[in-house]
Amino acid sequence: MLSEQRHLRQRFLAAPPSVASAVAAVLEPLVAALCLVVLLLLHHRPLDAPPVTLLVLTLVLMFPGINRFGRTGVGVFLDIMLSWFGVVAVLLLAGYVTRSIDLFPVDLLYAWVVITPVLQWAFVALGTRIMRSRQAQQHAPVVIVGAGPQGVRMAQVLADRPDLGRRLAGIFDDRSASRFNLPAGLVLAGNLSQLPEFIERHGVKDVYITLPLLKQERIQRLMAALQNTTASLHLVPDVFGLNIIQGRLEDLGGLPIVGLTLTPFTGLNGMLKRGSDVVLAGFILLLIAPLLAVVAIGVRLSSPGPIIFRQRRTGLDGEIIEVYKFRSMTVQENGPEVRQATRDDPRVTRFGAFIRRTSIDELPQFINVLQGRMSIVGPRPHAVAHNLAYREYVAAYMARHKVKPGITGWAQVNGCRGEISAVEDISRRVEYDLEYLRNWSLALDFLIIARTVRLVFKDQRAY
Repeated sequence: MLSEQRHLRQRFLAAPPSVASAVAAVLEPLVAALCLVVLLLLHHRPLDAPPVTLLVLTLVLMFPGINRFGRTGVGVFLDIMLSWFGVVAVLLLAGYVTRSIDLFPVDLLYAWVVITPVLQWAFVALGTRIMRSRQAQQHAPVVIVGAGPQGVRMAQVLADRPDLGRRLAGIFDDRSASRFNLPAGLVLAGNLSQLPEFIERHGVKDVYITLPLLKQERIQRLMAALQNTTASLHLVPDVFGLNIIQGRLEDLGGLPIVGLTLTPFTGLNGMLKRGSDVVLAGFILLLIAPLLAVVAIGVRLSSPGPIIFRQRRTGLDGEIIEVYKFRSMTVQENGPEVRQATRDDPRVTRFGAFIRRTSIDELPQFINVLQGRMSIVGPRPHAVAHNLAYREYVAAYMARHKVKPGITGWAQVNGCRGEISAVEDISRRVEYDLEYLRNWSLALDFLIIARTVRLVFKDQRAY
């Protein structure tokens, strides 16, 4: 009996993804791969080792695809373009380093780069149209239990998203309408005792329970009363007041657990993240090896002291790591007090000012990436002394340490660089860092890398 209950829990927890999500996972990678195959055939090129290698790399970099079904307009096309050109940038870098780019005709590569995002957008538009057409024919009646703020939010979602194929048939609550401030157009259909009969009479398909979790006894009584109906029951917990990062439902020894603040880099995502870090960091270090040697000589000649400055910073899960940088100052502050660099800081050498402005001083951190201490993209690591101060003023500050720190990050490419002179400065950086954790994808990493390269040449906040 216990094993049967555990099996049922596992089936409950391992809810299958939607058809749209499953299709989206393979759509864009397959479109890119098939487009390349067709162009190769049109150019009478055999599918030998170089094209097959390019196909495999493309599929690995793009899988799983992003679910863009349901979105329309220019925004989704620009999103596809940015994701695609991020992948192209990595492929070009790999082709340049390995000199394999010369194995393909230039006109074939140009055609592939231009045609692929257009075809991807066309298939997304077609899929969106099919999905909405099917959902428009399935406006199933649903009811909401609970007329509080969460119930109102649920009603607003149903009103704003007709593509979901749900029609609100009524809101039920045991409290009187005078207890609520319901928006215009929303009225109570009755109390909870009337709900089973209403479900049968109106053919209700789904019941969304939005009662506060503190009302557990009432929720249990309601579920018992609705067991003999054919409606599907859904619990909509009120978590809007919580700072959720990668929330998901898990099974811990057969016990359902709702994760609220989790790292996005687990399972396949973790493998993709680490794999891309190792490959890119290895390629980049090979590519910039001559530059590293020249900069090392410049640092040595600029002022007395070591070439590499090692600073203790806060890494994954709050652990202390050593981060490498080319020394750009005449001092090496690494204790309980670390004074931030300011504009025209007298501690910065003339050569140090140049490598700081161009971010060349950060290049040794690609070694940190290969060591596994850092990632190419992630929240920037702060000195331990600064970390202890910031966490006292910024809510959810330490949540940014759920992932490895990065050489560059979402905050940096959105203007959050330079001196931190007020709480608002660090708060804004943390907001971007948490947004990155919530929305991570490999395509977002490539976008950040591309924008970082552009900033190197024109960012006025770096000093």
